[in-house]
Amino acid sequence: MNLRRLGSFTVALCLAVSAFAETATPEWVKRSNANAQILLDVLARFSPESAARLGVDGYDAEITQLPLDIDARNIAALEDAIKKLDAKRATETDPAVREDLQILIDAAKDNIEGQRLQDKYRVPYINLSLVVFGSMRSLLDDQVAAERRPAALVRLKKYTGLQGGFTPITTQAMAYTRARLANRALIGPFKDKLEKDLANSDRYMAGIELLFKKYSIAGYEAPLAELRKQISAYNDFLRAEMLPRATTDFRLPEELYLYSLKTRGIDMPVEELTSRAKTSFREIQNEMRVIAPMVAKAKGFTSSDYRDVIRDLKKQQFAGPAILPHYEQRIKDLEAIIRDNAIITLPNRPAQFRLASEAETAAQPAPNMQPPRLLGNTGERGTFVLPLRVIGADGKDLGYDDFTFEAASWTLTAHEGRPGHELQFASIIEHGISTARVLFAGNSVNTEGWALYAEAEVKPYEPLDGQLIALQHRLLRAARAFLDPSLQLGRMTRDEAYRVLENDVVLSKGMATQEVERYTFNAPGQAPSYYVGYVRLMELRTDAERMLGKNFDRQSYHDYILAQGLLPPALLHDAVINGYVKPRVAAAAKNAQ
Repeated sequence: MNLRRLGSFTVALCLAVSAFAETATPEWVKRSNANAQILLDVLARFSPESAARLGVDGYDAEITQLPLDIDARNIAALEDAIKKLDAKRATETDPAVREDLQILIDAAKDNIEGQRLQDKYRVPYINLSLVVFGSMRSLLDDQVAAERRPAALVRLKKYTGLQGGFTPITTQAMAYTRARLANRALIGPFKDKLEKDLANSDRYMAGIELLFKKYSIAGYEAPLAELRKQISAYNDFLRAEMLPRATTDFRLPEELYLYSLKTRGIDMPVEELTSRAKTSFREIQNEMRVIAPMVAKAKGFTSSDYRDVIRDLKKQQFAGPAILPHYEQRIKDLEAIIRDNAIITLPNRPAQFRLASEAETAAQPAPNMQPPRLLGNTGERGTFVLPLRVIGADGKDLGYDDFTFEAASWTLTAHEGRPGHELQFASIIEHGISTARVLFAGNSVNTEGWALYAEAEVKPYEPLDGQLIALQHRLLRAARAFLDPSLQLGRMTRDEAYRVLENDVVLSKGMATQEVERYTFNAPGQAPSYYVGYVRLMELRTDAERMLGKNFDRQSYHDYILAQGLLPPALLHDAVINGYVKPRVAAAAKNAQ
């Protein structure tokens, strides 16, 4: 199965319709959204949990089924969708609707390509503990309407086969995997990933129980007990039949890796990407060497080396009850900077922040924005979530001190909150952007590039220690852009990557571990998207300022960028230059006459 581009975002989405004045939906957007329904129907048929999470009505109680021919059915459904979309595009005269139709067609083709590559190279492997936990968490949440939450129990009964007409999902998954396990040409999962998934399974089960208890869903005990037994049997199957097929080489086949880069929006050839990233890495280090002595002098630190200064800053940890109020205050500090310097338009509502549970941390060990539903949003808001512990495969706490010291809270809040991810996705709702440009054009280069760019916009107004850590985080993004491909293409060892991350970027062991796991098996090809997105936005900003000169207005420029949705770099460049810059150049020329 490969429905990744059909709506599964790892980036957090922050949406709050009720916070903005209602805007009439343009007629072309309505027509485009009707076209997008063709692909949404495919998503709902093959991954109803994802559809419900995104806001497609009517699927809260539905679950994914795994017939042995599901991949062929999925491809056939996508090919049929492409035919319908092609036919619509052939007669469409509105250029915006035509562009959205092409976005939909490309997304469907990417999904087919991805499924065929998986079939070509990999033994199918499903981490069911994580799948079921994610399904439950998407319904059992403070921002999900109370009347929707009982559907989680219906899903649980369906997953376990306790509801009539349903076969346990574990039974289906074992049959689905066994159907291709005998093909010795296929590659099994990476051994470290499989072992870590197995080690985390009990955490996910415990997380499910905590969710049912928190929201007082009566009658979950027996189905959950049955799920535990079934998951235990499934894990035994993985140990007995999948673990012997696991590979000790984390590298994806090159064709799969290049596909991963492409579908995340990365438009640079690998050689250009790594070369530019290495150059940026050295330049950022030089900037840090300038600021670090000033921070050391102000703080009374002995060493002025940027590495030592960061380590000294990290010693000033805040913990427990102090974390939440600290970040809430930091949000207010950044809002003042944004308003005072007219960086971007702010909504009239507070941002949300909380600490991650242990199960959530196992699922996503990096700071993130937890999304509300994207379609049909009725006021749900995204939440900035901070994990505090990273657990190794042996169950030990690896140590995680990278975000709980004062200087780090500036740039992290700018990235995940304001003016980063939160405002980006709030703007999508405010402007009523088409489903094609929100869901099916969505890519990490756009989302993560904007958040890194947002960090840079507020950096000059932060205290010196905050600026140093902002540069440290930018250094990490440059490192990601050469570490990820270097590891995947066999040009670097994991030990070398750890040395760069722990010694040069000055990450904790826990943070370095989740980074290396990201590059090697959690999300190969995603990590370079931050750097590429940042570079493309800086290039676009340079073009806009050159063309507009003294007429460049930062606030309206940023508002316009966010109003374009999640377009990939080339489409975003064209939209901004043709829709924002050139009309203002023409207006200025007319006024000057």
